Amino acid sequence: AIITNGAGNYTAFVHRYTQYKGHHSQLATTSGTMGYGLPAAIGGQLAAPERKVVCYAGDGCFLMNGQELATAVRYNLPIVIIVVNNGMYGTIRMHQERNYPGRVSGTKLQNPDFAAYARSFGANGETVLKTADFASIFDAALNADRPTVIELKIDPEAITPTATLSEIRNNSA
Repeated sequence: AIITNGAGNYTAFVHRYTQYKGHHSQLATTSGTMGYGLPAAIGGQLAAPERKVVCYAGDGCFLMNGQELATAVRYNLPIVIIVVNNGMYGTIRMHQERNYPGRVSGTKLQNPDFAAYARSFGANGETVLKTADFASIFDAALNADRPTVIELKIDPEAITPTATLSEIRNNSA
């Protein structure tokens, strides 16, 4: 598979737990560019139509270029887009909590229903609320003949693989 992602704390989980099996397996930003994952997935699928393509995007990241889902539908690209929805710009929030504990500004997001958003373009759209439901939805998405958005509703406290927001706030100077 080809894995793509933009920028954000959610990528720590992708990079920590994904095992790559060869070269040309990841298309990721090197400059902290939010919104890169979906356009990269479209390009990856067009360049390698025989391969599965999975895009990881934070909710804020997806909102930067989510309209490109129209392109994926137009070209009938069977990409899988996993939107990690924690309702905030997580990296900025983490830095605010670390440097200014409890003084949060401008990081909360008012998100759409990402699954419904996908369906409005003609893509598949699913929402995952429980970990146990993910595998079957992901398998169906990998075998779909059109784009699929899978929205993962994530606890905002789970900001990194090793620390919660509360731990970061409590450990700040």
